[in-house]
Amino acid sequence: MALLANVVFVFLAGLVTALATGLGAIPFFLVEEVSDRWNVALWGLASGIMVSASMFGLIFEGLSAADSPLEIVPGLIAGVVLVVVAHEVIESYEVSPRQYAEADFRKLLLILGVLTVHSFPEGVAVGVSFADLGLRQAAGTTLGLFGVAVPLLAVFMTVAISIHNVPEGVAISIPLRTLGVSEWKMVWWAVFSSLPQPIGAVIAFLFVRIAREFLPMGFGFAAGAMIYLVVTEFVPEALEIGADLPGGGRRELVAGVVVGVLAMLPLLIV
Repeated sequence: MALLANVVFVFLAGLVTALATGLGAIPFFLVEEVSDRWNVALWGLASGIMVSASMFGLIFEGLSAADSPLEIVPGLIAGVVLVVVAHEVIESYEVSPRQYAEADFRKLLLILGVLTVHSFPEGVAVGVSFADLGLRQAAGTTLGLFGVAVPLLAVFMTVAISIHNVPEGVAISIPLRTLGVSEWKMVWWAVFSSLPQPIGAVIAFLFVRIAREFLPMGFGFAAGAMIYLVVTEFVPEALEIGADLPGGGRRELVAGVVVGVLAMLPLLIV
């Protein structure tokens, strides 16, 4: 019964990250478009947060749970491989914003399949970070929420993924705006794009909770996927958006990264 309650808790945390994607459509209720400068800064913020959460949180936790640092290496490699495969799948089945707006049942299945591959690593990071949910831990490393001892790493990771999802929501909403899609439908499609995350979170949580010996590999897996996503998706996306800005948007990107890293520094002391 306790395990079921924990699974529900992790699912809800993953659902929070998915709902955060919908926040990316909120600016379009107020303005016609989000400036490239702010969009680049948001991607930089997400990049700084994700790398910091991976380095200061996931990798540190993996090392502390391992008998040897080498135990997390297979996980790191597997995380990178997952993202590489995800890229191949996404490029093979490119989903256009028009398919979002005009999707029938078969298209919805295709879109959901692609999004599952794309969002799964982020859900995994959330799920792994909840590995010690409800378990006795050292003082100062948990936060009491709704009567449950929640690892601080899990809180940071949920917040980090949620913040990362906001610029993703913006990126999804911009082309939908050009197609004349209503604001509330943009919110829905933005959230829909991240719905696989709570599922991935639950699967990862159950795996590392039941097979504790694979916990270091699980942390490495999540960290490898997150860092590789930043390098191959977040930064290139930011530079592409900022190509017409002075300096190619690099100043906005760096500023966002710095703010993101500083926001995650508390992970070093928990």
